[in-house]
Amino acid sequence: MSVTLSSTRTRAALRSSARISVELLLVLVATAVALWVLGRMWSVVWPLIVGLLLTTLTWPLTRFLRRHGWSPALAASTVTVLFLAVAAGVVALIAVPVASQSGELSDGVVEGIQRLREWAAGPPLNIGDAQINQAFDSAVARAQDGVGSMVSAVVTGVGTVVNGVVTAVLALFLMFFFLKDGPRFLPWLARQLPGRLATDVPTVAERGWETLGSFVRSQAAVGLLDAVLIGLGLWVLGVPLVLPLAVLTFVSAFVPIIGALFAGFVAVLIALVSNGLTDALIVLAVIVVVQQLEGNVFQPMIQSRGLGLHAAVILLAVTLGGSLAGIVGSLLAVPVAALIAVVWNYVREQLSDPPQEPETDEPHASAAVPS
Repeated sequence: MSVTLSSTRTRAALRSSARISVELLLVLVATAVALWVLGRMWSVVWPLIVGLLLTTLTWPLTRFLRRHGWSPALAASTVTVLFLAVAAGVVALIAVPVASQSGELSDGVVEGIQRLREWAAGPPLNIGDAQINQAFDSAVARAQDGVGSMVSAVVTGVGTVVNGVVTAVLALFLMFFFLKDGPRFLPWLARQLPGRLATDVPTVAERGWETLGSFVRSQAAVGLLDAVLIGLGLWVLGVPLVLPLAVLTFVSAFVPIIGALFAGFVAVLIALVSNGLTDALIVLAVIVVVQQLEGNVFQPMIQSRGLGLHAAVILLAVTLGGSLAGIVGSLLAVPVAALIAVVWNYVREQLSDPPQEPETDEPHASAAVPS
C-alpha cells in the first residue's frame, strides 16, 4: 500500500512539474514574441519612452499651473516652451564659454603636442623628427586607403544624428500631448476595458507613472551630486570652464556609461591642455572616485529609496540591460525593473487572501453597553 501511495504521489508531482514547465515555456515564448514586436516598432516606441520620461520631469510644474486655473492647453504649451528655453540655455551655457576660450584651448593643444614631441625626442625614447614625420605619413596613407570605410562611417553618423533629431522632435510633441491630455487617459482607458481589467490596468498604470517619476527625480539627484563634486574638484585645481563642465556632467548623467566617459574625457582633456599633466591626472583620479561612489553607493541608495528596489537589484538590472541592449538597455534597465516590481506587487496583493476576523460566539461589546 505504501509503495502504491508513493508511486501515485510521484506521478502527481511529475504531472505538476510538467504542467508548470509548459506554462513557464509559454510565458517565455510570449515574452520573446513581445520583445520581437517591440524591436520591429522601436522607431515609434523609443520616442514614446523619451516623451514619457520628459513628461515625468515637467509634469509637476504643469500640475501646479493647472491647479491655479490655467487651461490644460495653455499650461502644457507654457511648460513645453520653458523646457525648450532651459534646454537651449544649457547648450548656450556650454557652448558660449567654450567658444570664447577656444583660442586659448587651441594654443594649449598645440603647446601640449609640442611638449609631447620634445619628450618623445629625449631619452629613453629618442624619437627624431624624421621618424615622427614618417609615422605621420604612414598614418595619412592608411587614412587614404581606408577612405571608403571613413565615408561609410560618416554617413552612418549623419544618419544617427538625423534619427536623433527626429526622435527629439517626436518626443517633444508627445510630451506636449501627454501634459495636455494625460489626466484624461486613465478614465478613457477604464471605459475601454471590460470587467475587472477596467480597475486593474488603470491602477497599475498609475503606480507605474509614479515609479517613472521617482526614477527621473533620482537620476537628476545623482547627476546633480556628480556635477557638484566634480565641479568642486575642477574649481580647486583652477581648471577653466568649470561651469560648462559641471553642466555637461549633470546632463551626461542621464546617459549611462557613455555619458560619464564623455564628460570625464572632456574634463581631463581641458585640464591637460590648460594646467598640465599633473593636474590632468588629479582630475582623472577625482572623476574615477566620484564615478565609483556614484555607481556603487549614491545611485543604488537614492534609486532604491525612490523606486522601492534593493541596491543589489538595481546593480544587476543595469548590468543585464547593458549586456542585452547596450546603452539603451542600461538607460531603461532600472525603470523596467521598477515597473516589473510594480506589476508583481499588485498581482501579489490581488492574489493574497484578505485577513479574516476571528469568529466568536460572544455578542459584540457595543451590544452590551446601553445607549
